Amino acid sequence: MKPSIAHPGLLARIPRLYGPRLTSSPSFYHHVSVRTFTTTRPALSWLLPRAGDKKKTRKGRPRVPTGGSTRGTTLIHGTYGLRLLDHHRRISAAQLKNGEDTIRKRLRGMKYRLYMRICANIGVYTSGNEVRMGKGKGRFDYWASRVAVSKVIFELKGELHEKVAREAFRLAGNKMPGQYEFVKKGDPPVMGITKMTDGVTLETLRRPRRPLPLDQPAESMSVTTAAPS
Repeated sequence: MKPSIAHPGLLARIPRLYGPRLTSSPSFYHHVSVRTFTTTRPALSWLLPRAGDKKKTRKGRPRVPTGGSTRGTTLIHGTYGLRLLDHHRRISAAQLKNGEDTIRKRLRGMKYRLYMRICANIGVYTSGNEVRMGKGKGRFDYWASRVAVSKVIFELKGELHEKVAREAFRLAGNKMPGQYEFVKKGDPPVMGITKMTDGVTLETLRRPRRPLPLDQPAESMSVTTAAPS
């Protein structure tokens, strides 16, 4: 049995590399391993970073854009999603894995595709119990992800009913820390904790002051709101 070799000239070079005496044996090709050429992208895990950790990561906090941003608050790939509702937090890779396994277990046998919008690329370092202060940051413990408020974590796409997807996300939210909400394709984006509904736009939220009512002039508004001397 000969190995599957992508380049045809590589098979002719094997006798010169290993010698004619070894290559003439029928069992030679069962033990030799030749790496074939492939253009397939290697599978990456979303529960650890791509290139590891070069130095010890600080604790840090989730990214909060001071100028206002709605990035990552809406669905991109799927039809249904799970979004963080209450507060930004750091979620470990084990907790994210529990949520993923819960969704896949609930949707077993159905045609769907699950998208993960975050990656556990933050290293968490801890010291042992009852250790005095100082003497280093500690040893590596686990990978985690900094998730900002209103960030979409999971997305689902496939032949699924809305009630089934809602039930799967409810079970996954119970396995992870924090409170979560169910979102659908086309739901308005969120800036912080404010949803872009009922006339609320990105421009109005970025203004330093609220607009004045149309039926009241600016002069009377300033007189009524002025503090007494």
